Amino acid sequence: MKLLDVVILTKGLPDLNLRKGQVGTIVEVYGADDFEVEFVDLQGKTYALETLNASELMQIHYSPLPQTA
Repeated sequence: MKLLDVVILTKGLPDLNLRKGQVGTIVEVYGADDFEVEFVDLQGKTYALETLNASELMQIHYSPLPQTA
């Protein structure tokens, strides 16, 4: 995952008021596995900005991925 990738939460984070499946954008990268993720509503207002581990995120792909052998 890299800067500006769109990601989905793979688990709920009730202490942060975030649920599994919510969509965010990576706005900062801290090493290989930690990311600052911004969550915005449909009007573009930020409702959460959290540092999350790669294990809590899944990258969204909008086109077919290359085939692997």
